[in-house]
Amino acid sequence: MNMSFNESYQPQHIEEVSQKYWQSQQTFTSDENSNKENYYCLSMLPYPSGELHMGHVRNYTIGDIISKYQMLQGKNVLQPMGWDAFGLPAENAAIKNNIHPNIWIKQNISNMKSQLIRLGYGIDWSREITTSEPEYYRWEQWLFLKMYEKGLVYRKKSLVNWDPVDNTVLANEQVIDGKGWRSGAAVERKEIYGWFIKTTAYQDELLTGLETLDDWPNEVKTMQKNWIGKSIGAEIEYTVEGQDNIKVFTTRPDTLMGNTYMAVAFDHPLALAALDADKGCKEFIQNNSVKTTAEADLATMEKLGYQLPYTAIHPISGAKLPIWVANFVLSGYGTGAVMAVPAHDSRDFEFATKYKLPIVNVIKNINESSGGPSEAYTGDGDIINSGEFDGLSSADAQAAIIKWLETNSKGSKKTQYRLNDWGVSRQRYWGCPIPIIYCNDCGTVPESEQNLPVKLPTDLAVTPAGSALAQSDKFLNTKCPKCSKPAQRDPDTFDTFVDSSWYFLRYISSDQNNSILDGRAKSWSPINQYIGGIEHAILHLLYARFMHKVIRDFGFVDSDEPFTKLLTQGMVLKDGAKMSKSKGNIVPPMPLINKYGADTVRLFITFASPPEQSLEWSDDGVEGAYKFLKRLWSFCITHKNKITIDNEPSKNHNDDVIDINNIIKQAQYDYSRQQFNTIVAASMKIFNIITKLEQKNDFESISYSIYNLIIILAPICPHITHVLWRELNFGDNVLNAKWLQLSEQDLRSSNINIVVQINGKKLLQLSLPQNVSAEEVEKIVISDEKVKNRIGENSVKKFIYVPKRLANVVI
Repeated sequence: MNMSFNESYQPQHIEEVSQKYWQSQQTFTSDENSNKENYYCLSMLPYPSGELHMGHVRNYTIGDIISKYQMLQGKNVLQPMGWDAFGLPAENAAIKNNIHPNIWIKQNISNMKSQLIRLGYGIDWSREITTSEPEYYRWEQWLFLKMYEKGLVYRKKSLVNWDPVDNTVLANEQVIDGKGWRSGAAVERKEIYGWFIKTTAYQDELLTGLETLDDWPNEVKTMQKNWIGKSIGAEIEYTVEGQDNIKVFTTRPDTLMGNTYMAVAFDHPLALAALDADKGCKEFIQNNSVKTTAEADLATMEKLGYQLPYTAIHPISGAKLPIWVANFVLSGYGTGAVMAVPAHDSRDFEFATKYKLPIVNVIKNINESSGGPSEAYTGDGDIINSGEFDGLSSADAQAAIIKWLETNSKGSKKTQYRLNDWGVSRQRYWGCPIPIIYCNDCGTVPESEQNLPVKLPTDLAVTPAGSALAQSDKFLNTKCPKCSKPAQRDPDTFDTFVDSSWYFLRYISSDQNNSILDGRAKSWSPINQYIGGIEHAILHLLYARFMHKVIRDFGFVDSDEPFTKLLTQGMVLKDGAKMSKSKGNIVPPMPLINKYGADTVRLFITFASPPEQSLEWSDDGVEGAYKFLKRLWSFCITHKNKITIDNEPSKNHNDDVIDINNIIKQAQYDYSRQQFNTIVAASMKIFNIITKLEQKNDFESISYSIYNLIIILAPICPHITHVLWRELNFGDNVLNAKWLQLSEQDLRSSNINIVVQINGKKLLQLSLPQNVSAEEVEKIVISDEKVKNRIGENSVKKFIYVPKRLANVVI
């Protein structure tokens, strides 16, 4: 197969030839009619920023290694790619570069796609999707309307997280440490109308489903479990003099008798009722509006409050309790009101201490040194100062107090979730339009399906101040689908996490124009392997799990979970810090690919660290990876006339081949457990043995070893292995090769290792046949040059042989 290759390693030429072959042969286009087992491997789709960074390279290299490994296992592999193209980054880039986001995105996609191809990724480009294209978001709008029909979406006015820089609403999950997840601005609270998806309708299944995800990292499952936040406790009703009763939820009903005051959120009905009657309350709320919803911030910020002109009646004791509006209570969690037990809750204790409110201890503190008036005791113990409940343990008191509340119609046992419904309205232009119309006569009207997609105008100017869509009369003005009278479209667009919550299924039916999905969705889902960063543990992965269950209930898939196996890769670091423009430690991949080749970059990024751990960048490491591939290439091309097809281990049972077989066996196991860095190390060990075999001129063993080394390296370094496979006449495509099957005989040496000692001190080790006799061992040992030199002029007094273990020469 003459491809004009010489002994000099020229990665750019090798990679160009390989990529042309894969493209012409459609090597990575999945076969819809294959009899092979399907395997769907997917890495999280990127935002098309224009340039790949090393985080991308690591993510997609891991996914590509898994995909090509599965091809070598004889499976029909699907590895698609798409673009998460809507969102604020495109708007901000458009403003900065004075270009429309649609043009910006398309240019970036073209550039990044060429870079992905340069890296040799086995992507089925026939299934490519872009979330900003009407062909994609048409079905997102359709899905929203179906959810509307099922009662899974609704619109309401609510207090939301407002990003003052991006001028848009953020879901709770998008507020990180009190700041917007993209802009980093301190989040404010603002009341606004918006659409919500009822994620809470699936809260039980989202929680219990985690137990079935055996191949997900425990850290991710724990994060989701905590976010869903199932709590078992009691809902307690309090009478309020002159006002409606209020309800609170508590996980510690055993501390009820220590309740000395009540606290409500700024937008609680009691706080709102006091605004007109109490000027001081109005001023307090205006001056101290809650700036954050982050629990960490709420825990550390100063606790502030204002006493309302109302009192609540304790449900058991009948005591009158003051009601305060407080900045640490949020309406989004529970009922927006809490029963404060300062002796046994740190937050309540801090507030009570500040405002000199009563503190009543109702749990005997076993560890006296950690209790007392200086801090709250939050543990369990025996109940005190609680009347008829005194002497009970915390657990028994919980049950007894709940029973009392239920008997007296003052409360009941309740399970509550931290999870809120998903607010999906965003006040930005570059996103999927919400397919809802508002008519003065008909009210809220869903767009008719035949009018989908509701297209986003691509001729509007992007401005930093709010949404261009909301300022476009041409877009907003329409006719009501019911009465045909003039009406207005919803001016908002979907949260971009809606776009990425179902894309993995659309790949399967990307060419289906008449339905969101077709029958192929059931045969290809769930996704066998999903790869992405752990920063998506709550946002994307929780939304994707939810949407998959919704689509299942519409009958398009029959699996409960979208991703069977999840790998969360570590970050790429340089000088101990995550690569970023602000730190000035970015290492762009393309200059390295141009200098060393894609295989070198892939080899280094695989070798430097296990996939799930952070990777420290090393220029020396890149150079070392290049030198290894250069040596491998030169050896194979130099000796290609001596290397023949040999994949039969039974013919080659010398010790060197036995060693190689054991290394291969370990590498195969490491592929199965996705420890790819050790596979690179194994490849280097094999090649070192091959160079020793060269000194012995044992090209039968070399042929066998090179044949299998190329197969092992193929998923990691696809270009060099593709060309060497063809140059050495092993076959047409290494990814169609047969994965080596090794028996116990192939792994066990036919020789035994005998340790040779002189006067009990080890001198050397000999490899001898299994059936060697004691007399033969003595003869071989005594005649060995090293032994003879050590004996010198001394006489041998005794020869001791322990069968199959050691020989000791006593002189």
